[in-house]
Amino acid sequence: MNYKTTIGLEIHVQLKTKSKMFCGCDNNAEGAEPNTFTCPVCMGLPGVLPVANVQAIEWIVKTGLALNGTVNDFSKFDRKHYFYPDLPKGYQISQYDLPFATGGWLEIRNPNDEIRKINITRIHLEEDAGKLIHSGEGSLVDLNRAGTPLMEIVTEPEINSPQEAKIFLQNLRAILRFLDVSDADMEKGHLRADANISVAQCQNSNDKCQMGIPTEIKNLNSFRMVERALLFEEKRQKELLEKGEKILKETRGWDDAKGITYSQRTKEQAQDYRYFPEPDLPPFNTTKIFNLEEIKTTIPELPAEKVRKYIDMGVNKQDAEILSLDSALCLYYEKVASKVDAKLAANWIINELKLDGLLVINPDKLIELIKMIETQEISGKIGKEVLAEMISSGKSAHDIILEKGFKQIGDETELTSIIENIIANNPQVIASIKAGKKEAVGFLIGQVMHETKGQANPQKVNEIVNKKIGEKNE
Repeated sequence: MNYKTTIGLEIHVQLKTKSKMFCGCDNNAEGAEPNTFTCPVCMGLPGVLPVANVQAIEWIVKTGLALNGTVNDFSKFDRKHYFYPDLPKGYQISQYDLPFATGGWLEIRNPNDEIRKINITRIHLEEDAGKLIHSGEGSLVDLNRAGTPLMEIVTEPEINSPQEAKIFLQNLRAILRFLDVSDADMEKGHLRADANISVAQCQNSNDKCQMGIPTEIKNLNSFRMVERALLFEEKRQKELLEKGEKILKETRGWDDAKGITYSQRTKEQAQDYRYFPEPDLPPFNTTKIFNLEEIKTTIPELPAEKVRKYIDMGVNKQDAEILSLDSALCLYYEKVASKVDAKLAANWIINELKLDGLLVINPDKLIELIKMIETQEISGKIGKEVLAEMISSGKSAHDIILEKGFKQIGDETELTSIIENIIANNPQVIASIKAGKKEAVGFLIGQVMHETKGQANPQKVNEIVNKKIGEKNE
């Protein structure tokens, strides 16, 4: 029996506007005392009136365009009613039938190295709720987050595996950071995902079988958590189907410590949120308020474009994809690659600087180091030692090389003298080479590098060693 997994994502993104969605409260309350970034509007007190944050709406439009969507001419806010302790008004100002953007898509490269286009249903704007802090004696409510502009991106149910879901979210986060509309830090709750997953039985792999009964997993706030929760739920549903048991349409939570999903509530009937148009906010003629062509000019090169550009510059696909996942990293890399070999720059940034050193080593200092390697002033091996010293001391490559005496030995007369001495002291190795054991040449080269403490020019060493061996064989 074959199985078909179908996944759809609902992604909530906190926008990093200066003020909240419908009031003037500071939108950056991280680390603040509970309930200190609040006002009558975001606390839902009687008689207050919301005023929409135009920056948040413009960023929704910008994101919609970046994700190949359609910005709707006419849009409005709606009231979504439900009761929860961290929702002070008893309803949330959201969008129902007329969101700011619809459609769109995002291409990903799945683990099988296939390019897949995942379609997007809609992108709408709403206000965030507050936060509950649970303790042994009860629960406390912090409304600092209440009213934060929250963008919701809903995909079509077209994702085929937990791994694809994780990759989609990673690519989406990169785009949001390139657009500079959100920090999209999952650990801080800036980016959260609800995942709907269904597993259906198919007679064979070529069957276009119907979707199974979906379950929803709420509030996943790390890439690892998304993948683990979906893998567990996929396995759980397959096991139920194999036993002939029914899968319930329900909402499930994720226990990260135990590595399991658990039932929260069944969803046999759609919840009635009693949506109706928000009476205190007028509808928006979006395309009249904003110049879409002008907004398009503010959209930078996005990750997919960066990947193609870096591959054209000679970088391998894997490294190009790593470099393109962060806009700050792209700026750093492009500055270095404009002065030295692009492939060499990518290798040193990813494998030697290991990304963490970006905050310590400015690009000009790395350029200086790589240029010394390109001109063979120092070897790559010495370059690694110099870089480690640069990170720990903050000194330039030039100063470290002078202090340590690291400059590469390239003088042919000096190298010839060292090599002749090593050959004279290793007659057995020379005999082995004469007997046809060519790999023994590597031993001699190693001895030269050891004698010169890695400072000999490897290319010249190789040339001179082979020349001297050839003379011995004549």
